[in-house]
Amino acid sequence: MSTRSVVFEEIQTVAAEQKKVLALLDDAAPLLTLGLDSLGFAILVARLEEKLGRDPFSASDEVEFPVTVGDLVRLYEHADV
Repeated sequence: MSTRSVVFEEIQTVAAEQKKVLALLDDAAPLLTLGLDSLGFAILVARLEEKLGRDPFSASDEVEFPVTVGDLVRLYEHADV
């Protein structure tokens, strides 16, 4: 399964568990408008680390916070394993 597929699937799963209605989910969708709160985003990051085996947020002190879903996908795609 591709990194993109895992990210999209986990966003949908976390949103459903949090009973959030997702806005349009595509690469250009701003993360802040998805409907996930800070807890939802923390759960998402923890699950992505578990599924993808990497945590780009702790890999470096110079990580730029992703703005869009596509940014989040690329962050995980380029994170060191």
